Amino acid sequence: MPRTARLEIVHAPSLPRSLDDLADLDCDALLGLYRQGSTPAIPAVVGDLRGRMLAVRGAGGRLFRLLRAFARWRFFPWRGKSFTALSATEGEGINRVFSDRRPSRWFRFATRIQPSRAGAFDAFQLDYDNPDNPFFIRAIKDEIREVSPGLYLGQAYLVIGGKPRLALYFGLQG
Repeated sequence: MPRTARLEIVHAPSLPRSLDDLADLDCDALLGLYRQGSTPAIPAVVGDLRGRMLAVRGAGGRLFRLLRAFARWRFFPWRGKSFTALSATEGEGINRVFSDRRPSRWFRFATRIQPSRAGAFDAFQLDYDNPDNPFFIRAIKDEIREVSPGLYLGQAYLVIGGKPRLALYFGLQG
């Protein structure tokens, strides 16, 4: 009896394509994906991007599930971010809250490419240290990387005592 060769099919993990795909991942998976992402150019990230909070660092079990459900709720206050490129190296933006049709726009930020807090690579930085922002917002430092075409994974850091501490992951998509 002749022996037949078996073809073994190995499925590589697929890249996330949507905010829903990102929302299914835990903090460890999000960190791995973030590190594998690429740094978009300032002019590549423009316009109104939909946003979703994905995971809060340190929240596990029931709290993790509750926060994830709250972030998926259609009335979750944060709707996303709006970006404008001012040049090839700098930009600005603002958060949109409470509505998709006529959102309130809160908490301006400046954008630039700088070293990431998550590894030895660059990231698209969002700096809230703007005198018009409240002091507690000025302590936030976000950064994003592109993980799929038009899909960005972000890390939000809170600077406490001069040290940035990863607080949560968020996603953005055009």
